[in-house]
Amino acid sequence: MRTAFADTIFEIAAENPDVYLLTGDLGFSVLEKFAAAFPDRYINVGVAEQNMIGVAAGLALSGKTVFVYSIANFPTLRCLEQIRNDVCYHNANVKIVAVGGGFTYATLGPTHYGLEDLAIMRALPNMTVIAPGDPAEARAATRAAAALPSPCYLRLGRAGEPNVHTTPPAFELGRALDARQGGDATIITTGGMLYNAVMAADQLREQGIACRVLSLHTLKPLDRDAVMAAAGKPIITVEEHSAIGGLGSAVAEVLAELRGVPVWLERIAVPSEFAQFVGSQSYFHDHYGLSAAHIARRVVDTLRAYHGR
Repeated sequence: MRTAFADTIFEIAAENPDVYLLTGDLGFSVLEKFAAAFPDRYINVGVAEQNMIGVAAGLALSGKTVFVYSIANFPTLRCLEQIRNDVCYHNANVKIVAVGGGFTYATLGPTHYGLEDLAIMRALPNMTVIAPGDPAEARAATRAAAALPSPCYLRLGRAGEPNVHTTPPAFELGRALDARQGGDATIITTGGMLYNAVMAADQLREQGIACRVLSLHTLKPLDRDAVMAAAGKPIITVEEHSAIGGLGSAVAEVLAELRGVPVWLERIAVPSEFAQFVGSQSYFHDHYGLSAAHIARRVVDTLRAYHGR
């Protein structure tokens, strides 16, 4: 996804001379092409994320479209006050790009786990929150973010994520995408969990279970219609994020307001805790039940409980 973003933002900047890219001393081997082609519109602010957001807000209020780029928590948690007061309050045209959502940088320890960002960003007024599921969605999401005249949070993986969509998806902010069809249950996912969810659905199909998989790439505004349409059969949300405030919470908020429709919701997410160990991203997926095999087993257990109630 990181490469898809870098390639797309380069194309957008070539088309629009008002597009700027700021970084907090990161993006090496990724952003050099942009820096070389547009040196007057590329600013390395250094390890000073609060300043980066202030500079971005100033440029945006001067008529520019500004992307800021950093790892996981750094462009969000470290400078939350600046995002809230300088960007969102003024509805400034700033796009906050966080590479390494979830456990992407898990080997670097808890300081680099991006597990609270979706909850915090979607709570901010005027903020659009996007977490594309694969490189194809990341390319489309980058263009959609650039077209917005208002604040946006774009949460990416790192690199090497496989494409789930074999053709460019009909991407639209606030509209979920179908990745698999099925009528027994619906798996709703956001961000880099899309591939694991699709692999889980393929495993389940071999067992005679047909699961629909929805990529809910936009957390705010949420596709309420897609969530409500899935009600009536079990819904399983999957996210590489805290169980508090992210995808599962957003879906639960919609379902809690339904009337006259039976609701069965299971949430697969990371408990609200600090992990006391360090490992690879796949290790954490196994530990917290986010791998394809774990998701498939959870769906089976959910369907047994649902039909045996």
